[in-house]
Amino acid sequence: MQKRLPVSVCLISGPEAHRIGRALESVAEWAGEIIVVLNEDAWDGTEEICLKHGARVFREPWRGFIAQKNSAADKATLPWILNLDADEVVPAALAAELATVVSSPSPQHAAYEFPRCTFYCGRWIRHGDWYPDRVCRLWRRGAAAWTGEDPHARLKVNGTVGRLASDLHHESNESIARQIAKIVPYHAEQVKQRLASGRSAGFFELAVRPAWRFLRAYVFRLGFLDGWQGFYIAALSSFSTLTRYALVREAEEKPPQSP
Repeated sequence: MQKRLPVSVCLISGPEAHRIGRALESVAEWAGEIIVVLNEDAWDGTEEICLKHGARVFREPWRGFIAQKNSAADKATLPWILNLDADEVVPAALAAELATVVSSPSPQHAAYEFPRCTFYCGRWIRHGDWYPDRVCRLWRRGAAAWTGEDPHARLKVNGTVGRLASDLHHESNESIARQIAKIVPYHAEQVKQRLASGRSAGFFELAVRPAWRFLRAYVFRLGFLDGWQGFYIAALSSFSTLTRYALVREAEEKPPQSP
């Protein structure tokens, strides 16, 4: 058996029985401990899969991405924490780099980031806005915490952040239809926060920002090299941006309801 590393792998999960097994398999042989904070209403077999791979499972009510991720990290007992999503896989090359860092008697940084490569519609995406998509997911316990605005959690690190070269694999395998269906719910919290702060959405947000998102992803970041998938990702990013600001305008101009 491979030597266990001083790493607590932390995941938060809803009903993910159809894919969380791959994530757990990729770390089960070397992770010192695996912690999963599972939504209390997830009864699709996710818990059984997690337990099968040696995870400690904690059922909790959903409180948002940031609170849930911090809850998982707070339960870690080992010197290093690695955060994963249920649709991510740690390949051998990245695992080897992680092992080098956490086994060092004097690591250079408090946290480490690495590129994330997404498999989408039959192709690994290596250009555009989706790559290298660097994510900061490995940190010394106590040196970082999740912050930001839901659903966009980000890791606030007390110290320097180093970079690893190997990719984290993001095997979303979501259909186009499911991805489109998630756009409005995904932006709901951002729209609410923008309205609460009194920020509107004008011509610049409705016309310029969506156009820029497409040009940046498809042209300047070479999304055209990823085939039709690269074109679609750039177009979807533009549409998602337009939808977010259109939702703001819709909410602002909605007439008050009659009593």
